[in-house]
Amino acid sequence: MIIPTLKNTLRAIGAAVFMVASLMGCEDEKIETRQVFTQDDVAVEVARDVEILYSDSAIVRVRVTGPLLLNFSDRENPRQEFPEGIQFDFLQADFSVRSTLTAKSAVRQQEKGLITARDSVVMVSAKKEKLETEELIWDEKAGKVRTDKFVKVSQPGEVVYGFGLEAEQDFSYWKILVPKGRIKVEQINELKN
Repeated sequence: MIIPTLKNTLRAIGAAVFMVASLMGCEDEKIETRQVFTQDDVAVEVARDVEILYSDSAIVRVRVTGPLLLNFSDRENPRQEFPEGIQFDFLQADFSVRSTLTAKSAVRQQEKGLITARDSVVMVSAKKEKLETEELIWDEKAGKVRTDKFVKVSQPGEVVYGFGLEAEQDFSYWKILVPKGRIKVEQINELKN
């Protein structure tokens, strides 16, 4: 009678060992599972303290800087975004700054060659002319800037405002498309008093 009991015990132990080994085998399968990433999963590259230089005939013409660059490699809409601000320095051949453009954010569409600067856009020229608007589009290929939004241009002695603007990228030439008025600086000072 002892032998059948021992046989049953050995069978029970064998079954328990088999179950534990089976469970451990399942656990190993979970560990070996690999995750596959597609291009859409990793479609954003992040860069900090960015500086981009544009040159023509081996001469640097424009320097673009920003604290944060998000590069979206989306197939349908590839773009670069500067969500924390951007600054453009339009340079002369001797690297002196001809004009500067700043904005709180910008989007660059590489395929179209356009950068759209938005929110508190300010452009200042070497001649002390200052453009203020909410949106300005820089066409990299044509070397021009434009907007259809409200603009204010301050010059020494005068302020001009209106809607829409076309200008050279360095602000050496500009025109307001729909001018609404001019105010002499003396008139502004009289209104303040």
